[in-house]
Amino acid sequence: MRMKKAMIGLSLLCMIVPVFANLAAASNFVAEKDRRNIVADWKFSKQHVKSGSIYKGDLIIEDASKQGNDLELVTIGDQASPELKNIIKWSEEDYHNQEKVDSLQFANYKNAPSGRYFKTKKDAPINKEQFDKGFTIEAVFKLPNNFDDRLHSWMGILTRQGQAADLNKMEGEIEILTTLSISSLKEVQWTSHPSNLNYNVTNWSRYLNEEDWYHLAVVNDGKNTTLTVNGISDYGKSEEVIGITANNNKGWNIGASEWANEIDTLFAGNIQEIRIANKALTEKKWLVQDARDNHTVNGTNHNIPFLTNKSNYNFLFIPDTQKYSNLHPEIFNSQMKWIAINSKKNHILMSTFLGDIVDDNEERQWQNSNTAISILDKKYIPYMIAAGNHDYAYGEPFLTYYGPERFTNKKYYKGTSPSGYGSYAVVKAGSYEYLYLIVDMDNLQKDLQWSKDVLNQHKNKPTIIVSHDIIDITLENNKPIVVDSNNGRLIWDELVYNHDQVFMTVNGHYNGAGHRVKQNAAGNEVIQMLVDYQGNYRGGNGWLRLVEFDEKKNKMFFRTYSPFVDGIPNKGKTYIDYKYLTDENNLFELNFHFKERFKFN
Repeated sequence: MRMKKAMIGLSLLCMIVPVFANLAAASNFVAEKDRRNIVADWKFSKQHVKSGSIYKGDLIIEDASKQGNDLELVTIGDQASPELKNIIKWSEEDYHNQEKVDSLQFANYKNAPSGRYFKTKKDAPINKEQFDKGFTIEAVFKLPNNFDDRLHSWMGILTRQGQAADLNKMEGEIEILTTLSISSLKEVQWTSHPSNLNYNVTNWSRYLNEEDWYHLAVVNDGKNTTLTVNGISDYGKSEEVIGITANNNKGWNIGASEWANEIDTLFAGNIQEIRIANKALTEKKWLVQDARDNHTVNGTNHNIPFLTNKSNYNFLFIPDTQKYSNLHPEIFNSQMKWIAINSKKNHILMSTFLGDIVDDNEERQWQNSNTAISILDKKYIPYMIAAGNHDYAYGEPFLTYYGPERFTNKKYYKGTSPSGYGSYAVVKAGSYEYLYLIVDMDNLQKDLQWSKDVLNQHKNKPTIIVSHDIIDITLENNKPIVVDSNNGRLIWDELVYNHDQVFMTVNGHYNGAGHRVKQNAAGNEVIQMLVDYQGNYRGGNGWLRLVEFDEKKNKMFFRTYSPFVDGIPNKGKTYIDYKYLTDENNLFELNFHFKERFKFN
């Protein structure tokens, strides 16, 4: 019996072994096929030096994919400059913090006496590749710790040499062909002229941190392009684009952007690896698995009540919506729908937009914003709108969409400034009538006397001043502190300091969240609040700021909530998707003695 069982087991083993062998062979075939799709793999480490040295300026980095796309070091400017010694050097820093030397550190900057970058050799096969069936471009990199937009804006990570005008593509940015670069705001920009269009199409990321390593993947599936940075695609797919147009007489730059066939801005920071495939690779085949930001938002998906007492009330502030109008109208719509449905039960008595309603003066963006905001009109939800610097344009489209005529029949709306951009409203909430004063940043001087007159005519009404530009956040001894902007200083001096009824100012414009409490001329407290998430995930991830007024407990509760994230199924949430932000500048409370503070002279 035992012999029989042994024979059966041996027979099964003989049957299984070929199956595993076939699976292994199939797996190896797939892996080999994927390797054949890698057209270039540049690993910036000493192990992949083919010849030469940094010191001599003749360094050659091999193409680890063995496709013949080696890189050669290029020096521009003063060849005898002493700065060349440290422009490029080997670094022990890398994405995974390994012990080996694993990246090259670049120290280029604008208007330097000399600089260095790499380019593909003249006969490199990738120079002619047009990627009509799709592509995956990956880069593992880190920004310089001393990033300065004056020195590093629009620095190139990877650029296809040439300009669109040379190929008779005369729409869009004709001075460039393709570039993966870093904007003045530390966003990743991928912009490229595809073969099926006469203009370039652009993908963007959120703002990056100087301290973090990043893995980015630009993936085109033959139709659409997606830019993903550390596992997050901030702005989704592009319109339909096919391939990357090539000028067959030119190659690629690594560490340099171009403009009008001239080298523009050289890279600063660390590059560990750049890899290019001629197909769309799935995330499981990317260079870095489960990439994540080191500095993420602090938040929770547990419920936090919007009202701690049924007699309390909320005022709501809507930070810069520009990225939603441009790239994520669904987020804008989710915000407005939530406000329309939930204002009554959460006692939200006024909702105020902090400016930068759109990103650019495009009719599409104005229409997207109007579609969203009209949801409030249909439900008779009170709201006010400040303009931001992105909202001013020839023909004054802001006034066309959000000028005085839009508010004519709204009872809470009381008047408009001479410029048409400023306005004020009165809303009953709790024991008080509150005045909302919109002070326009671009017409501050023109509307200044009007603003003073409004305040002088309503000395007994607790007042909130909203303008796009009042306070900012800066670093002092490596700690964030709140400071006045130039406009903010004027607003404080002329409209806040000597007007005791002004107890709060709120603004957007500057990416981040912060607050402070200052004393006015009467020695009373004024809360100043900055709320702006445009540079964060997906252009703000739908976060709104609610302020709950509790007259009985003499407190204000500040909460930051995203109805958009709240609507994402749990399985669909990423590591950055929190419906509530919980750090000290997004979830906090302040003591506020209402009767004492609102006893005006």
